[in-house]
Amino acid sequence: MLTTIDTPYTDTRADDLAWALGREPLPALAVLDLELCGAAVQLRLLGASHQVLLREADVSCSETVACIPGSSTPLPLGVAERIGDREYAFAARVETLSRRAFAGRAQELLALVADHPHGLAGTFPGDPHAFTAMLARYADGRVQWRTWHAYPQEGRLVVTRTRFGGLRRAAPATARERRTTVAS
Repeated sequence: MLTTIDTPYTDTRADDLAWALGREPLPALAVLDLELCGAAVQLRLLGASHQVLLREADVSCSETVACIPGSSTPLPLGVAERIGDREYAFAARVETLSRRAFAGRAQELLALVADHPHGLAGTFPGDPHAFTAMLARYADGRVQWRTWHAYPQEGRLVVTRTRFGGLRRAAPATARERRTTVAS
């Protein structure tokens, strides 16, 4: 689904994005509700940001990538965490592109997501290459999603990839591990 977001950017630079796990739902400008192999997934556009809410059986997960007031947690390169008996893995990277390459990549990504039944993209007024896009799927026993946050004024594209699903080996349900890598 492709929609035009009738609001200016709330996050004006790629470096303003932060990551958070477990936040309550934030006000959304566009929402797509999905069911992927028994998991209820909600893709939410928050300006130039995103939030994914997921519920699978008795486990819930909320991922937010946004400019979060008061947050000192920058966007990490990667996070691996256990949530109940599920595994959550997040990775992010920033692509810096020439103006021409950025325009081509933006068109390619919007075409990929616009007509996809599990995709949500929002474009912003003033620049045809200003957008946030999300795409979800179920594969390899896990719910997976990818997001793209475009900052055409910088020629930067923030790309995230997340996997959420059952652990490959048995582990106590109360165990909680976190590994985080932050770009310096």
